[in-house]
This record gives sequence, C-alpha cells and structure tokens, in this order.
Amino acid sequence: MSDPNTLIICPDADSLAARAAELIVESAREAIGQRGRFTFVLSGGSTPEKTYRHLASPKIASTVDWSKTFIFVGDERFVPFDNADSNFGMFRRSLLAGVPVSKENVFPMPTDCSSADQAARQYATTLAHFFGQAAGTSPPPSFDMLLLGLGDDGHVASLFPGKPSLAVNDAWVTSSAPGTLPPPVERVTFTFPLLNSARQVMFLVAGEKKAQAVRKILEENPAVSEAPAVGVRPDSGVLTWLVDEAAAKLLSPAIRGRAGR
Repeated sequence: MSDPNTLIICPDADSLAARAAELIVESAREAIGQRGRFTFVLSGGSTPEKTYRHLASPKIASTVDWSKTFIFVGDERFVPFDNADSNFGMFRRSLLAGVPVSKENVFPMPTDCSSADQAARQYATTLAHFFGQAAGTSPPPSFDMLLLGLGDDGHVASLFPGKPSLAVNDAWVTSSAPGTLPPPVERVTFTFPLLNSARQVMFLVAGEKKAQAVRKILEENPAVSEAPAVGVRPDSGVLTWLVDEAAAKLLSPAIRGRAGR
C-alpha cells in the first residue's frame, strides 16, 4: 500500500480546486519568504484547469507575488500551442491570461522542434540554465510545488504503463510514446528522478472515473509498470493527494480515516 504524507478528501471538484489554490498560495508565500522565489510546475487535465481558474481569480491572484513566481510544465503533448490538445494552450487560457506574470518567468516545453526527443533535451537544458547545474546530473533541481493529475490507467505526467520512459533515470526530461488514452500523440515529460526531487508534490484527482485508479494506488501495491503513479515518492519532499468524494468512493474506511479535510 502506498503511504501518502497527506490525503485530503473534498466534497466535490469545485471545492477541491479551491482547496488546491489555497495550498499553492501557501506554498508560494513560504518559498518566496525562504528562498526569494517560487518555482511552480503545472500539470494538464480538467481538475488542474479548475484550480488554475481559481488561482487567476482577482481575489486569489492578488495574494501571490507573480514577479517572483517561475512557471514550468511537467509534461506536454508534442503539438503546437494553438492545438486543442496542448497543455500549454490550456495554461495560457486558464491561468496565464489572468495573472500578472512576466513572459520571462514562464518556461513552456518547446513543441516546434523536429522531434519529441529534441524537445526533451532542449527543455532539460532550459532547466539546467535556470537552476545553474548541468542537465541530467544528480540530484536533480528541486521545484517548490509540482502538480500532478492521475490517469484512469494509473499514468502520471506522460509516464504511461509499460512504456520505456518509466525506466529513464539518467535524464530529467524524456520523450514518451502515446499511451492507450487519447490523444494518440507523442509526449515530453519529466522523469521520476525530477518528479521526486520536488519539495511539494500534489496530486489533484476528481471524478468517479478515477476511483479505481485511486484505490489501486493508495491501497494496493501495483508495479510501477502497471500503475506509474506509485513511482511518485518524493525523496525528501511532501506528497499530498487531494481528491474529491467521487474519486475516493472506493477507498477503505481505514484509508479514509487518515484523510484530512
């Protein structure tokens, strides 16, 4: 059984998004107070999108120092930003258009390269320049807050069941072949070493369709090759699972009894 540091169960997807936004604001304040900047990694998906819209609301956006906030992308579909399947396109609409963050503080994954492999190498170089270390070196850089969704098949970021990208330990970013879920396009994704180096990792999971995967990850002991999300275990950071009642419906009373609100 996985042992998350924190499991929070919210009544519904809207309250989950609001709670997530609160936790992100708290993380930003702490990071800026301690280190002078907030490094924030975005995730695709409908649940994170709700969270970004909360963050971009005037009342909440005004509580974040966006001049000291630096935004990165944990995975991306290898499509143009104006494509409907682009994660970054969604980020622009739901978050970036509503907050006063400088373009220089935003680091999208490049999708205008000749291949997803090249995009992965280029993004690793971008991260290396930002954090002042050589790309691929260990330990990887530590982001302050890293958001993740959970696929119905147990995938996380663009690390899919049974794919070679699961075994990449000598690079921060890698390319990934399409999984079984749509859209059938190549991806660029953080690897486990980079995901697990974050100071705070937060899963955002909502909806009944995710209930089976949530139960499998939190109650069983599946192999990473079967349910990649079990491979997210921060080296020294805090792991939080933020789920709504629909996604938590199959959890046992023992697990639910450990949850916060």
